[in-house]
Amino acid sequence: MGAQNTDSLDWSAIELLAMDVDGVLTDGSLYVSSDGSETKRFSIIDGLGLVMLKESGVKVAWISGRSSGATSRRAEELKIEYVIQGRKDKAAALASLMKEIGLAPEQVAYIGDDIIDTGAIELAGIGIAVPEAQDAPLSAANYVTGRTGGNGAVREVCNYILAARSQ
Repeated sequence: MGAQNTDSLDWSAIELLAMDVDGVLTDGSLYVSSDGSETKRFSIIDGLGLVMLKESGVKVAWISGRSSGATSRRAEELKIEYVIQGRKDKAAALASLMKEIGLAPEQVAYIGDDIIDTGAIELAGIGIAVPEAQDAPLSAANYVTGRTGGNGAVREVCNYILAARSQ
């Protein structure tokens, strides 16, 4: 498992917090109705953390391997500036976004939970996994959250960045 000492991580340098959606912003469950519509459960405390982070000047990006109307709707609600869906190569998506915004890896944190997140976790200055992540992203992470995906893991990271920026 990745390192747990947050003191060695430079949270104050973070200008972009990027993350996977399913399993990070949600608990990874997908509810599909008989009519084919889907629903997901997003954490309100994660949402408020992202709003506060954006208000502090940090950019937020969601990079999902699958396209979802529920993800689009929640992103609209929170006014997430960068929403990339249907991209399996998360590292390439993150690298492209970093180039577009003009950020170096040490200015980026990325949260993921599955194998396709591993490259993005490795690319980011602070690579983060949720505790129930697969082995590869757990091993690649600089930090593993205490809270699980969809249950405050994102807010935990937001709080570290916000605290570092207020010092």
